[in-house]
Amino acid sequence: MSRLPFELLLALRYLRPKRTFVSVITLISIIGVMLGVAVLIIVISVMSGFDREMREKILGFSAHLRVQEDAPMRDYEPMMRVISSNKNVKGVSPYVIGRVMVQTQPEEGNPVVEAPLIRGIVPRLETKVSVLMSSVVEGTNDVTGKGLLVGKGLAERLGLQVGDRLAVYSPRDFQQWQESRKRGEEEVPMARDYEVTGIFDVRYYEFNNEFIVCSLANAQDMYMLEDSVHGLLVMLNDPFQADQVRRQLRKVLSPGVEIRTWAEDNSSLLGAVLVEKNLMIFILFFILIVAAFGIASVLITFVVQKTREVGMLKALGATNLQIMSVFFCQSVPIGVIGVSAGYLLGVVAVSYRNEFLNFLRSLTGFELFPASIYNLYELPALMLPRDIIVICGGSLLICLLAGVLPAWNAGRLKPVEALRYE
Repeated sequence: MSRLPFELLLALRYLRPKRTFVSVITLISIIGVMLGVAVLIIVISVMSGFDREMREKILGFSAHLRVQEDAPMRDYEPMMRVISSNKNVKGVSPYVIGRVMVQTQPEEGNPVVEAPLIRGIVPRLETKVSVLMSSVVEGTNDVTGKGLLVGKGLAERLGLQVGDRLAVYSPRDFQQWQESRKRGEEEVPMARDYEVTGIFDVRYYEFNNEFIVCSLANAQDMYMLEDSVHGLLVMLNDPFQADQVRRQLRKVLSPGVEIRTWAEDNSSLLGAVLVEKNLMIFILFFILIVAAFGIASVLITFVVQKTREVGMLKALGATNLQIMSVFFCQSVPIGVIGVSAGYLLGVVAVSYRNEFLNFLRSLTGFELFPASIYNLYELPALMLPRDIIVICGGSLLICLLAGVLPAWNAGRLKPVEALRYE
């Protein structure tokens, strides 16, 4: 004799594979649940990984707080000491940033002109606020004299290598040209020659393709700032305390100082990722709802096929709850098997996502994840336990709810009506 309750025993017996139409629908229902769970895990893991990678890359090159004023900062060193005294601050560094025009100086062929952003830094302080100095992949990070660091993407676009010369036209050069024209003189501005001492790769497409880096003194000279700077970059021990530290700094700094957090500077980008993730969860759960209709159709067919057996069980004394349990228990194995298989398929797909993308790229020649659009060179993924619990738990709940109505209808069958034509 089996020790299982007869409700579960009957449910498992009905689910045994048979060459019937109902068995085919059952298999399709399980596959539907599996695919729904797997797709949800893959998409949400990729969205979570995309959000994490973007935050890490942005915070690796841009500081957690940016302190600036309406005009260039003159006495910024006392302000740096005040900011550094905060226990949550890891490092502070002055910066100058703006557009310049650069022109290559090849030995053969035509020169190439670009207008990248140039960032002036203090090397010994920059190590405390960004990963720039440790991200040089060719040459050195020396920006003394006329040294320049160039982003990897920009260097490839301009055909630059370590040791090449680069002519830089700054706002100062164009202002002098404009003043000479007002005097009736046609003096063409003379660009200043810089040497590419290093090429950096911070693993973020936009930064690699838009930035060149020089010493703070050279940048100040380009923008005629003398001893002033455009602002201060502040690195915190915990980037998620940016709002709290900003409130603390506002109490000790002058009212005219503006403090912006990393979240504000990238709010549109990070906000779009969060909205897309939540929208994907909502949309993709409809796949599971479709699979749940398959489960419901299986149970409804079972109820119709087993009407005579239901009548006999009720005639023998089975209660409505016991009959409901027989058919409700059939949705449990379908849900558990489908969710478990979907979880395993999702984990495998997430683990080999980049290999699969590379295979499709080699097969079709089409770039499915272009870095120029997504700013990342590989498809990221991050499986959060919270997301997995919500996906698997929610999927199993939907599968169980799909069996409620058919089971309830089976429990309401009356023995007389079930056996009327027998």
